[in-house]
Amino acid sequence: MNNRIFSPGKVLLPKPGTDMTKWSVVACDQFTSEPEYWDAVSEFVKDCPSTLSITFPEIYLEAADPDGRIESINETMNSYIASGVFAPDCEKYIYVERTQRDGKVRHGLMGIVDLEEYDYSVGSQSKIRATEGTVLERIPPRVKIRENAPLEIPHIMLLIDDPDGTVIEPLREKKCSLDVAYDFSLMQNSGSIKGYFVSEDEESRIDAALDALGNSAAFDKKYSVSGKGVLQFAVGDGNHSLATAKECWRRTKETLSPEEYASHPARYALCELVNLHDEALEFEPIHRVVFDIDVAHMYDALSKYYELSDDAEQFFDMITESGVRRIGIKNPKSNLTVGSLQKFIDDYLKENGGRVDYIHGDDVVSRLGKESRNAGFILPTIEKSDFFPTVIRDGALPRKTFSMGHAWDKRFYLESRKIK
Repeated sequence: MNNRIFSPGKVLLPKPGTDMTKWSVVACDQFTSEPEYWDAVSEFVKDCPSTLSITFPEIYLEAADPDGRIESINETMNSYIASGVFAPDCEKYIYVERTQRDGKVRHGLMGIVDLEEYDYSVGSQSKIRATEGTVLERIPPRVKIRENAPLEIPHIMLLIDDPDGTVIEPLREKKCSLDVAYDFSLMQNSGSIKGYFVSEDEESRIDAALDALGNSAAFDKKYSVSGKGVLQFAVGDGNHSLATAKECWRRTKETLSPEEYASHPARYALCELVNLHDEALEFEPIHRVVFDIDVAHMYDALSKYYELSDDAEQFFDMITESGVRRIGIKNPKSNLTVGSLQKFIDDYLKENGGRVDYIHGDDVVSRLGKESRNAGFILPTIEKSDFFPTVIRDGALPRKTFSMGHAWDKRFYLESRKIK
């Protein structure tokens, strides 16, 4: 039995000779209001082996015959396994250097986490914890995608608060002695990525450094708390994917013997570990666009919902076809601006109809917000230094509070792992 929370997983990569640029596709929850992006991806990939064929971009969730698409995904996974698309699996950590579009390099470590140590419920004190509110109704459709899938292909990113750089950073100096796992450019002008198989010596060092970060006494001193559960790994991206893995595991383990329970591959989820203090990791706000509403009526409702003032605690911009309006809330209902706005949007749409989408990037919000019967909302971001202390003391942040980087810099599907 693997008794570590984070450990090397049996990772599958495409065999040598595969066009990796066509193989690797951005996370499914990106560009959800830009069908032209996914049309371009499909045209570029064509019939080549690709994670586009074994994942479910969320822009298609409302399209016709989702069950048929899921069945096709599972069939393609099985076909890839049977036809030799993958090289033999390798049970090692993979050190990842992701060069973003702006040239900055983000550093990560691929491994698996024990889902028994993850709890996304409100008030959780687990060592792996959601950092934003989990929308429970988003889990069942994702369970349908995962429950019969033989593979997982993750875009989950976990964060560690490691200001001294004890876990991942030493690998930068050792990479020249490590075997290269992959090295290629990412599609759609999204930078490039290079991975290295981590040696056994470095694996032992990493494990010891992670244990130190999970030490209860050190944790209490670091955050000036007592009586709080140790938050060792914070979910930075892909929380609903991790919650889906947890739910699938919950159902699976009910059917297992004690021996099977201890080592079943579905007990673990593949993810990338990133240091919160990585210089390339930038927190970006996730903005809102509300569609198909009476804009004047919505603003009137907002002015009744909150006291709006230039002398306010929280500010955001509202973009409509009439222009940009700076809005200040004097009596917020949340500690964060995004929380106050989200409460209003949820209540307004429940009563008046319309829909909301969550957008990365000011330019897309500006373009969509200026269309008739739409309203875009530009939000401020939160400081990285406030991230772990806020989650430890106050619990999960409002959903869709932040994004780590622009859409084109998000994790791309690349590594996979058998879960059946």
